[in-house]
Amino acid sequence: MNSLTDDTIEYGYKGSVLLRLLSYMKPHLGCFFLCLALILALTGFDLYRPVLIGDAIDLFKAEGNYDVIAETAVKYGIVLILSFVFNVTQAWLLQKTGQQIILAIRRELYIHIQSLSSRYFDLTPVGKLVTRVTNDVEALNEMYSGILVKLFRNIVKIAGLAAIMLILDWRLALISFVLLPLVMALTVLFRRIARQTYRLTRTCLTDLNTFLSENISGMRIIQIFGREKRKFEEFDQKSHRLYQAFYKEMLVFAVFRPLIYLLSVLSLMIVLGAGSREVLGSAISIGTLYIFAQNIQSFFDPIQELAEQFSTLQSALASAEKIFIIMDEKAAVKEDEDPVVLPKIRGRIEFSHVWFAYDNENYVLRDVSFVIEPGQKVAFVGATGAGKSSILNLIGRYYDIQKGNIYIDGVDIRRLSKKQLRSAIGQMQQDVFIFEGTVESNIRLYDRDISPEEVRAAAEYVNASHFIEKLPLQYAEPVSERGATFSAGERQLLSFARTLAHKPSILVMDEATANIDTETELLIQEALGKLMEGRTTIMVAHRLSTIQHADCIMVMHKGRIREQGTHQELLAQGGIYKKLYELQIHHEVSA
Repeated sequence: MNSLTDDTIEYGYKGSVLLRLLSYMKPHLGCFFLCLALILALTGFDLYRPVLIGDAIDLFKAEGNYDVIAETAVKYGIVLILSFVFNVTQAWLLQKTGQQIILAIRRELYIHIQSLSSRYFDLTPVGKLVTRVTNDVEALNEMYSGILVKLFRNIVKIAGLAAIMLILDWRLALISFVLLPLVMALTVLFRRIARQTYRLTRTCLTDLNTFLSENISGMRIIQIFGREKRKFEEFDQKSHRLYQAFYKEMLVFAVFRPLIYLLSVLSLMIVLGAGSREVLGSAISIGTLYIFAQNIQSFFDPIQELAEQFSTLQSALASAEKIFIIMDEKAAVKEDEDPVVLPKIRGRIEFSHVWFAYDNENYVLRDVSFVIEPGQKVAFVGATGAGKSSILNLIGRYYDIQKGNIYIDGVDIRRLSKKQLRSAIGQMQQDVFIFEGTVESNIRLYDRDISPEEVRAAAEYVNASHFIEKLPLQYAEPVSERGATFSAGERQLLSFARTLAHKPSILVMDEATANIDTETELLIQEALGKLMEGRTTIMVAHRLSTIQHADCIMVMHKGRIREQGTHQELLAQGGIYKKLYELQIHHEVSA
């Protein structure tokens, strides 16, 4: 995994970040060039207006003809109308183009997140990923919809104003620029401080979002253990850190803006003082002094905007760094360059001397070998941490093994198409995840190939229709996040219907009936028997009574298969399985 984190991003990474951000503009270069042309025209209008009025003042003073005023007013009005039209056009084009680019980045980022391996999500907080897809992507919007073009406009405007002043009177122009070095020094200082505050703000925002995501999801546990006060204190600390970061950001702007304004006023006073003597000495005209006065006021505005735009650009780059760190993350489980696509997955599973560790060091499976034939029902039992669930994760290739081989229908699992492999496996887990939507959408998971009739047939097959048809809207009944309005048993029945609707060749059940009461479990046993017919079935269960019918039971202990056989065979061996069985029987009798 990439070692860069929110707090340790190297500034040298920015060069490639900016180039990557600019690469998203390629499909929209026509719009950007048109916007630049409109910006050039608008800048020209801005430079022309003071000159137009200054020339009119000199002509009126020399000739005393009021027609000059009327003519100037007409020209000024035309310039204002054109400025309005050009400004609206370029603003609309920029906003539209910026939003299209942001949409493309958001889509690309989410698609990439979906492609990452399970290990990445084991280590990365959900709130952090949510911040990247929402806040950080949105932080790029201002860059595409304004900053880059405004940077160009302000640079052109500064150069144009300087050129006009130098042409009109180079000596007065040099006097006007006397405070410019101080302005540049303040701008550089502001950029450095602003960059640090922006980075701090993004990091604090990510931290707060991660905290909220985790604690709102676990609110029930917080309330059960009465930890509301302690969690509020943690939230308050993180929220206060974000407040302080925003405060520092605001303080930087609050100091910089007045300083630049003060320097612009001082520069204007210097120009008016020096220019007045020139006018009295007839060295320059009143119109020229007016142009200088207007240009001085206009000269410092783009410098101030440049500094602020550079800071906003720094914020966008800080967000982009975090986004590209995720987009540069490589999937640990990679698709083969030329994956094998079988006509149909029959369900023969073979583990050959498999060694597996989540962290590449501490092995949870050690030299595991077994064969499961198509249609066979196999159960894995053992103490917690023995490696049972890890075997299920490896069959779906959510993780890759370090040593050995896993074969599906005689083909190495690493050569198979991941899409075909996972679509052939129906997983029923203890912790069922229900999405916001409707009952029907949760069964079909937005697969358009599954018809409403097939959804209903699957629900009836696993007896989920018993509670679904009692709902006011039945299959169109809205479902809240995580299915909070359903009981654990009802959520489990929905997962059974979901699995059946997708017609898998291999069934994987990880404590699938653990949260179902005895009555409900009896209802689905017959349906499960039908569901298992013709399908390879792999079960993990702590309640040994639920897997006694299995064709083969494999007993796991410390990452190895210690015993295997049928229920009766294992009892006859008098080993680990018999001890587990007797402990469970004793516990049930005591209860």
